[in-house]
Amino acid sequence: MAAKGIHIEGLSKCYGKGDTAVFALKDANMHVLPGEVVGLIGPSGSGKSTLLKCLGAVINPTAGRMVLGDEIIFDNEWKVRDLRALRRDKIGFVFQAPYLIPFLNVTDNVALLPMLAGVSNAEARKSALDLLTALDVQHRAKAMPVQLSGGEQQRVAIARGLVNRPPVILADEPTAPLDSVRAMAVIRILNDMAKHFETAIIVVTHDEKIIPTFKRIYHIRDGITHEEAGEGRSFD
Repeated sequence: MAAKGIHIEGLSKCYGKGDTAVFALKDANMHVLPGEVVGLIGPSGSGKSTLLKCLGAVINPTAGRMVLGDEIIFDNEWKVRDLRALRRDKIGFVFQAPYLIPFLNVTDNVALLPMLAGVSNAEARKSALDLLTALDVQHRAKAMPVQLSGGEQQRVAIARGLVNRPPVILADEPTAPLDSVRAMAVIRILNDMAKHFETAIIVVTHDEKIIPTFKRIYHIRDGITHEEAGEGRSFD
């Protein structure tokens, strides 16, 4: 049985063929254990977002191997029949853009995913409000997305990504629009989520405020990953 967490081996992603082929990923290797929050950093165009989208079953890798928990999801081809169910049940996404549903209020945006997974309306809304409170945006629970500031929209999007308590969370620049205090609050919540629910979390970031909080960091350049120890500073 494969080890739990996130494991990526020799992952590549090529666009085009022959002379026009461009490799967004060449040889990406990562491992993130349950309970870990690991940083992924690199210059623009280095392959960070491509790696997250492959792992999140949003785009198709060209080759390599990916394991989530004890399940091989990709081994030179998809090993999972229902990628939509994989994304819904096992992966929490937090993107730089909030992507909130404009005709649903804040609570409904966060509660929708667990309700789609079969959680009762009342339980889903309670979980949503708990996370909104933790992210200091509970006072906007009944507001529509258009009424929120950019920072408020992002905190709601983070709550939505965490609400199903997925075993894997992929966060792409989650603190980019936030001030220092709220950025650290987000990192604290991600670390708490990792510890309490044995969640494996990858955070893509350029945010110098949060990079020192990671105990392990992967640098990616030209589609190739390199691991190094982080500072692991307290985020309090």
